[in-house]
Amino acid sequence: MTTDTPRTPLPDGRSVPLMTGDERPMLESWLAFHRATLELKCAGLDDTQVRLASAEPSSLTLLGLVQHLAEVERIWFQRVLAGLDVPPVFEEETGYALDPGRGLEESLAAWRREITRGQELCAGRSLDDTGRIGGGPLAGAEVSLRWVLMHMVEEYARHNGHADILRERIDGVTGW
Repeated sequence: MTTDTPRTPLPDGRSVPLMTGDERPMLESWLAFHRATLELKCAGLDDTQVRLASAEPSSLTLLGLVQHLAEVERIWFQRVLAGLDVPPVFEEETGYALDPGRGLEESLAAWRREITRGQELCAGRSLDDTGRIGGGPLAGAEVSLRWVLMHMVEEYARHNGHADILRERIDGVTGW
């Protein structure tokens, strides 16, 4: 099944995810929507603002989320799906830690590179192609590209909820 439904842009420039059609384009459109949402939550902010934590005792920041999601992109597409032995994107394994010398533009550029590399590695693969989880409580488990894409949508959706709260705290901007 294919779709003839045009992807309607929202007033903020993001495309509404596909509502009908084949599974893979739908999953990819939802992931693209959530990636664009994270970038939108950072738009127009300076390095000081993206370092503002949500609320004590949490040290979560928008900059930390961007760094974390760069790591998540690398982990799931390069390490798990492609089986590559690659180092962390940043020195810190989680990416949440804030380096005084690393600002928003550098972090967004690294995040965008990880997205591009992940897309390259997924091109030509079937949703049923698999990789293996390397560590944590699910170490060794086999997962399909389908599962990875669904997990990535969930990962971004959860963290975009955090980004909503952070952005509202920074300058009062709300929206979905």
